Amino acid sequence: MAEINKFEFGRQLFHIFLGVFIVILLMYNLIGKNTILAAVIIGLALSYLSKKAKIPAIYQLLQKFERKKEIKKFPGKGLIFYLIGAYISLSFFPKDIAMASIMVLALGDSFSHLFGIHYGKTKHPLSKTKFLEGTIAGFAAGFLGALVFLPWHEAFFASLAAMLAEAMDIQLGTHQADDNLIVPFVAGAAVWIVRMA
Repeated sequence: MAEINKFEFGRQLFHIFLGVFIVILLMYNLIGKNTILAAVIIGLALSYLSKKAKIPAIYQLLQKFERKKEIKKFPGKGLIFYLIGAYISLSFFPKDIAMASIMVLALGDSFSHLFGIHYGKTKHPLSKTKFLEGTIAGFAAGFLGALVFLPWHEAFFASLAAMLAEAMDIQLGTHQADDNLIVPFVAGAAVWIVRMA
């Protein structure tokens, strides 16, 4: 496994663990959306301070899990956007849909990335940089994660819609939309549409 892939493997493992951990805490009502919002605010403050100084422990974690370009521009961006994605899901959707959406983010997005890097051979028709094998793996993992909280047909459409959105290069102005925001929102919106139908 190449060095960059070892780094990405560690990132995605953390990505999975974080999502599952958040969902477990939500399941047992140990946290709510306001706790996640507080974590976002603390994260933004630490990110700002990390641009000014190397905070012990925080800096080591950033080196282990954050891409080098982000450490300089926006330290902790991945984690902060992940928490914002979870907060948006909990704000817009019922709790079961929100938890399923976070599971799609945790499992679907991570497996899509890892399988795309390691086993990707077929260029994705919706993206210049991603592979179809990654999207299929992400869909399967996201579906299984969502299935813990939703009926199979809702879990199916949640994962399918989210992984199609994840594969696209969605632009917000001059910036590419972050998967940590797009994936859980699209997953939740898909379930909401299915329930409205």
